[in-house]
Amino acid sequence: MKTAGTSGRQARSAEVTAKAKSGGNETHATGLPPHMPILVLDVGCGIRKQPGAIGIDRNPASHPDVLVDLDKFPYPFPDSSFDRITAIHVIEHLTDVIGSMEEFHRLLRPGGTLRIETPHYTDYSSFCDPTHKNHLNSFSFRYFGPNHGGFGYYSQARFREISVRVKLLAFWKWLGFEFLVNHSARYRRFWEHYLCYIVRGKAMEFEFAAEK
Repeated sequence: MKTAGTSGRQARSAEVTAKAKSGGNETHATGLPPHMPILVLDVGCGIRKQPGAIGIDRNPASHPDVLVDLDKFPYPFPDSSFDRITAIHVIEHLTDVIGSMEEFHRLLRPGGTLRIETPHYTDYSSFCDPTHKNHLNSFSFRYFGPNHGGFGYYSQARFREISVRVKLLAFWKWLGFEFLVNHSARYRRFWEHYLCYIVRGKAMEFEFAAEK
């Protein structure tokens, strides 16, 4: 187990080779040449930490690289330490979504990317887990972008949306609804407003780039 005292040196020295595929998730910070080593922070890494990433978690049983209470800011790393942050099924467990997004923004270098995966609020898993504190939809992070619907005053942290993908239950995916929902933001908004309680969502995948 590494302590918070060593985390600054670890963040500067750990290198992760990017494995981005054409058409896949964007993993490089804006402006980084292809194949340049990047620094990745795996927030709430659990027992399946991403290979090569620096894993932080509040649960010592998960054996993270750095033991961190994810609800207490700041995390023990300097500003602009990372090229990429992943939060895979984590944000729904955190007390302060806005505070967490601001902390991710602080830790990312300009143009660094953020990957968030979380249940859609209409999925069974969103409410059956008593540790889930937040129930989100595919527009929940718009307040951090230019299309904030007039609510941009909640935070000064800004992210550029790279992609949003909604996963539906297998039955609806088989019928072609998942393709339609992800065809455009306009279709996705229609689904969120009128159909999502019938054509139920399962999970969401977000990719953002930090604007600084």
